[in-house]
Amino acid sequence: MRATALPPIFALLVLAAALAAPGKLLGDPDTYWHIAAGQWMLAHGAVPRADPFSFSVPGAPWVAHEWLSELGLALAWRAGGWGGVVLLAAAAAAVAMSNLVRHLGRVLAPLPVLVLALLATATLAPVLLARPHILALPAMEAFVAGLLAARAASRAPSPALLGVMALWANLHGGFVLGLALVPPLALEAALAAAPVARARVVRDWGVFCAGAVLAGCLTPQTWHGLVFPFHLLAMHTALGAIGEWRSPDFGQMQPVEIWLLAALGLAGMRSVRLPPIRLALLLGLVHLGLAHGRDGVLVGMIGPLLAAEALARSREQQEAFAVTHASCSRPLSDRVIQTGGGRAQAIGLGAGIALASLWLLAHPVRRGTEAISPQAALAHLPPGLAQAPVFNDYDFGGYLIFAGIRPFIDGRADLYGDRFMDTYLRAMHPDRATLVALLDRYAVTWTLLRPGDGAVPLLDAMPGWRRLYSDETAIVHVRPDARAALEPPAPAL
Repeated sequence: MRATALPPIFALLVLAAALAAPGKLLGDPDTYWHIAAGQWMLAHGAVPRADPFSFSVPGAPWVAHEWLSELGLALAWRAGGWGGVVLLAAAAAAVAMSNLVRHLGRVLAPLPVLVLALLATATLAPVLLARPHILALPAMEAFVAGLLAARAASRAPSPALLGVMALWANLHGGFVLGLALVPPLALEAALAAAPVARARVVRDWGVFCAGAVLAGCLTPQTWHGLVFPFHLLAMHTALGAIGEWRSPDFGQMQPVEIWLLAALGLAGMRSVRLPPIRLALLLGLVHLGLAHGRDGVLVGMIGPLLAAEALARSREQQEAFAVTHASCSRPLSDRVIQTGGGRAQAIGLGAGIALASLWLLAHPVRRGTEAISPQAALAHLPPGLAQAPVFNDYDFGGYLIFAGIRPFIDGRADLYGDRFMDTYLRAMHPDRATLVALLDRYAVTWTLLRPGDGAVPLLDAMPGWRRLYSDETAIVHVRPDARAALEPPAPAL
């Protein structure tokens, strides 16, 4: 198989996977509030700086650090409904994956590219969701690949990467990872340079590093966007309660485990030697992937880029390259910066996105009551009750915002803070005194919980509360003193 054929193949693979299971791609409750945030921005012509959605912390400071992604999701929803959202997220993932394959193909023979791409696809699959981190993947891949191409060519990174960094910073808070990669690679470049050229290398990379930090501040949040990821990572209670932020469960085979096993096997090849700084960076990514399930994709997509040069210099790779590439005699740096295959990739991506659009037009994506979408429960609410204070399951918050109902809590854990999250979790798992105190403090009139939530049996037995509705997705309790909200309005005379 020719290396130029691999990028469009993997682009089509990602698009096909998204179209085959759009429910999986739309299966995260945060997608709802991201779209609602984008709609708010379209309606107000501004990026929110205070919470416009919840009733428990109204007006609290909110860093809408993913504003550009949310705007894109809202525009996609307006243009094509849920199919438009699916297409946008799938196209972003396809672009990132095909670019990764193309960049690896400039250095490696087709077989190792294929293996690394399959491993990257495996780590991408669990987090392939219509959320900002997916929309930011092309920018992440382009920035990291650009840094490493510059390093391989013994030059400073291109100023064009500063624009990529600015785009990444407005799409997702993960841009700080890109900033963190610059100083180690600058140090590697300085150590590899001849003594007479070292000062120039330090100057060029230092200027780029300063420019990248400034580019990361070119957002509505300015320098606050640099601090936000660290503020989020310091929220131990909140992150411990959110599945994607927990360590992977290795009781079952995990994509990051497959990647690690492959890396350990590769380490047994005596001719493969990672430079110390690259090894340290790779180990840092592995730590992130083991600490947080959501970060496994960083291992799968950035790890191969970091290791590509060492693989290319291995005896086994050189032999494979000699068989499949007539250009193997050129220096490695020349192979890194060559541009072949771009046309085939663009044609493949364009054709794939066009076919996906036609498929979605013929097979519209429709949504009803789902595990994260208590549509039937809300449809059974009496007039007026929806606007009364509600105590809800964490995963229902996004749908409530999307439906125009102010939630008690939603997926923006950074907005609510660790103390609020701790109190909420104690009420849900379940501490009767804490639950009663929350319901009274916030004058809660009704609740919207999952059948398995620990607070449900307490509400069933609690004086002054009764079930109004229940199904396999959601249970609604109301206070009897909410009678005014439960009664239909009197007929007009």
